[in-house]
Amino acid sequence: MTNWIKAEVIKNHHWNKNLFSLVLDADVTSFIAGQFTKLGLEIDGKLIQRAYSYVNAPNSRNLEIYATRVVNGLLSPKLHALEIGESVMITKEAYGFFTLDEIPQGKHLWMISTGTALGPFLSILQQEYVWQRFRKVILIHAVRFSADLSYQSKINALKQRYSGQLIVQPFVSRELESGALSGRITHALNNGMLERRVGFTLSPDQSQVMLCGNPQMVKEVRLLLINKGLKKNLRRIPGHVTIEQYW
Repeated sequence: MTNWIKAEVIKNHHWNKNLFSLVLDADVTSFIAGQFTKLGLEIDGKLIQRAYSYVNAPNSRNLEIYATRVVNGLLSPKLHALEIGESVMITKEAYGFFTLDEIPQGKHLWMISTGTALGPFLSILQQEYVWQRFRKVILIHAVRFSADLSYQSKINALKQRYSGQLIVQPFVSRELESGALSGRITHALNNGMLERRVGFTLSPDQSQVMLCGNPQMVKEVRLLLINKGLKKNLRRIPGHVTIEQYW
């Protein structure tokens, strides 16, 4: 059975109208960067729960969750409205295998995300382990509007600290934004724009890819990577593409 405990809200930061981050205090079991937890609230006598990845590093004092308010959703609007000092239920244990321990060796690690799926990558990037294992880390984050590019101060701090290793390439699909590529990740992969922009190619002999986000994006990008000779990473058959089914 799932072991639920109470978490106290330390902060509820609203990035824009719908994107928000909850900072929580709870006595959870140690987790591995890239894993997810579950949050729940009792609504009409039922515990409504959803899975959310940790954004914080495992050794952080507080826990952090990055989420989107779904206007007609059962849970997310209530999480969005939580105030400091209120509580939410959280699972004591974390789950999932979207971690570096599951990634085979390679020279370059590509982290490709959409929306709030940026969260697990930020957790991983705050660990020294990733910088020791890969020569280059390429973080791709795709959103619809520039206002959806959250955590820029944290990302810029990582870029400064690991300037020789970290490459960050945002995508903004519905407006022009300085430094960002327009359109969709799949188009930029298909025509080679993404590889030209970051200065590295996706290849089986050098690349490991972690995919997390919109299921359609994950499906389409996976097919494009297969066409480049990269194979899905399985525990029994190591490959190059590791996927998190985000929702």
